[in-house]
Amino acid sequence: MFRTALRNVLAHKARLLMTVLAVMLGVAFVSGTLVFTNTVSDAYQKSSAKGFDQVDVAVQPKYQDSRGNKVGKTPELTQALLDRAAKTPGAASATGVVSGFTAIAGKDGKLLGNGWQSAGGNYWGTKDARYPLVSGHAPRGKGEVLIDSKTAGRAGYKVGDTVRISVDGPVLTPRISGIFTTDDGNVAAGGSLALFDTPTAQSLFGKKGTYDEIDVKAATGTSQSALKAGLDKALPSRLVETTTGKKLADDQAEMISSSMSGLKQGLLVFAGIALFVGTFIIANTFTMLVAQRTRELALLRAVGASRRQVTRSVLIEALVVGAVAGATGLVAGIGIGAGLRSLLSSLGASMPDGPLVITPGTVVAALTVGIVITVLAAWLPGRRAAKIPPVAAMSSLHAKATTKSLVLRNTLGALFSAAGVAVVLAATSMDADAAQGPMGIGAVLLIIGVFILTPLLSRPLIAAAAPVLRVFGVSGKLARQNSVRNPRRTAATASALMIGLTLITGMTVMAGSLQTSIDKMASSAIRADYVVSMANRGPLSPDVAKKIATADGVTASSPLRNGESRVDGGTEFLTGVNGSAIARLMDLKVDDGTFEVGGTQVVVDKDKAKEHGWKAGSGFTVHYEDGKAQKLTVAGIYEGNDMLNGIILDNKVLTPHLSDPADMQVWVKTADGASDTAKDRLEKVLGVNPAIKVQDKQDISNDIAKMFTLMLNMVYGLLGMAVIVAVLGVINTLAMSVFERSQEIGMLRAIGLDRRSVKRMVRLESLVISLFGGVLGIGLGVFFGWAAGELLGTKMATYELVLPWARIAVFLLLAGTVGVLAALWPARRAARLNMLAAIKSE
Repeated sequence: MFRTALRNVLAHKARLLMTVLAVMLGVAFVSGTLVFTNTVSDAYQKSSAKGFDQVDVAVQPKYQDSRGNKVGKTPELTQALLDRAAKTPGAASATGVVSGFTAIAGKDGKLLGNGWQSAGGNYWGTKDARYPLVSGHAPRGKGEVLIDSKTAGRAGYKVGDTVRISVDGPVLTPRISGIFTTDDGNVAAGGSLALFDTPTAQSLFGKKGTYDEIDVKAATGTSQSALKAGLDKALPSRLVETTTGKKLADDQAEMISSSMSGLKQGLLVFAGIALFVGTFIIANTFTMLVAQRTRELALLRAVGASRRQVTRSVLIEALVVGAVAGATGLVAGIGIGAGLRSLLSSLGASMPDGPLVITPGTVVAALTVGIVITVLAAWLPGRRAAKIPPVAAMSSLHAKATTKSLVLRNTLGALFSAAGVAVVLAATSMDADAAQGPMGIGAVLLIIGVFILTPLLSRPLIAAAAPVLRVFGVSGKLARQNSVRNPRRTAATASALMIGLTLITGMTVMAGSLQTSIDKMASSAIRADYVVSMANRGPLSPDVAKKIATADGVTASSPLRNGESRVDGGTEFLTGVNGSAIARLMDLKVDDGTFEVGGTQVVVDKDKAKEHGWKAGSGFTVHYEDGKAQKLTVAGIYEGNDMLNGIILDNKVLTPHLSDPADMQVWVKTADGASDTAKDRLEKVLGVNPAIKVQDKQDISNDIAKMFTLMLNMVYGLLGMAVIVAVLGVINTLAMSVFERSQEIGMLRAIGLDRRSVKRMVRLESLVISLFGGVLGIGLGVFFGWAAGELLGTKMATYELVLPWARIAVFLLLAGTVGVLAALWPARRAARLNMLAAIKSE
């Protein structure tokens, strides 16, 4: 039986080629994902570990817990603590570290790096081992700065050039005194790093005389743990905590691994989809191969082969196919992993250098996935073939499915579909966080149910295309009959395409609806013409709001200032605004009371009010971060959104209690409304600062749209793999169908059907099957998009369902194109059949 199985594989290699390709693509995606993420993760971890070479023990502020009515403050690392650390037994040296956001402008005046990855810090002494100088000298005073070599190379800067830099205040124009190299992971990822001398860095980052961290180097012969123990004795434990460099490196490695795991899981989900789609093709292929060899298998049964041996022979074929597909998929996956890294580098996403990482786990996963998926998909056709009685098989009595099996299949499909719809509908009425699991389960149940019902659905849906197919005469009529001749085969072929289009359509509906909702939120909630913020979404200096308030053409402005507090024993964040101007800058729907902010009058969003049991007129006591308490009154309750929510009060009340006031945004209203002139005027008032963004409502929507568009394009690209596999499935089905109907096609040619008509018949059959899968996929995608939108609607008041009809039409056209392209080779093969040889074939 083993030799028989191998002979069958070699005899049907052309027919199994598409199956090998389908499995290979899925395996390549899995192994490529593992190679890519392991390579990037390993490179970042090694780079990160190098960054801790100069740190044996790090001394950091101890973040105190809030107790009672006072919000805890972070202790400061003073020069005195630095000196004590340096004098600790076993310490060779101690370095004070200061860091913060620093924007560097290119020669075109635009921000370099990726915004939040644009960092700054201090250069310690004349020989800082952390940042070896490539050229130039250490910075001296506010007029000099060091920049990293990668940023210098990207921007074309060299020693002696003047560069525009901003922290959170005015634009600085220091001279580049030197260029250094670094293993900093942010720089490796495309960010930038600027270094000042320590006094300048402390002044710029608001750390006068203090540090963010103290890095201690151990003396020769002193271990990290011994140095840590010494520092724990020498420094006050209530103010600081110590961590060894090894622990920091391990924590960083774990964080990198954790962040990469999200990307890895996302990519593997799409690889799983491709494999899931490929499973239909494998099952379809082996079903047809087994059907074509029914008499051969029956003969084996007649001469003594048991059912188990027949099933085993089919599984051995699948094992060989899976092993070949797994091995070739692994090789292709290594290429994909290398290609993904090169692609990201070409797009400007720099990464640390390092070799491709191909772990034993990747090899085992590729081979296991290829073999297991193929064998599992082939098991049912093999088992079905073994159950056919030899006499019945030789007389072809097995060919037609029994009424009982059809009733059972349709009943199961109906039950699964009904259960799926019921669970999805139930999930739409649940809380968004709790509904994710049920929503996913319902979606899977519904897809399985529709797949089971696809043979039943194929007849009426394909019959609906009959009027159009009649236009093509005999070829159209034959194509329709061929499409419904074997409903199970048609269903398996269409289902592969259905799954890909379900996901693509669902994602498109959600993205389009979200974008429309965000546009509505921006236009309805914001009366301001402009919103000013930091490029890294960090805090703005209060000086920005002062400059804007006195600028020409500005009629109203308000900073949005955050402060931490305690209310009813819990931590609450307060948003301070300009009470006299805020009504002209924002338009929030008020459910109870009035939108009045001033003195002790505050407004609260309805979720926060519900949480505390407040209503208009309610009073509560707030404990500010300086420990002082104040009684506030709720003037109104408004409907919050993702842009503004929580407790809003007047800055005149909040600011005196803040030790370091900082604004998240400044909202601005101008006399002439939003215009290029007004925007240029604001940017000039702020010194054309690379760290600060001036955006109108459309800019805000476009910023968010970029994120959705990027995600959507990534999804399209990844799901393209499933569509390619589906194309292979259509080709495979048609090729085998042509082989199966060779005698019939030969008879048609003999009675006068020309080659052109034969090609048209096969193409129309492929087109009908693909459009059938497309219609099912689009229908399910719209349903899932609607259901997911219902959940989002509970979190976003402005959410509304938007059906992208133009894109849906494109998806349907895509399904038709898949059918036409997939039919090219099978149609050509059918037209070139020798009619006499075909008529004589069995």
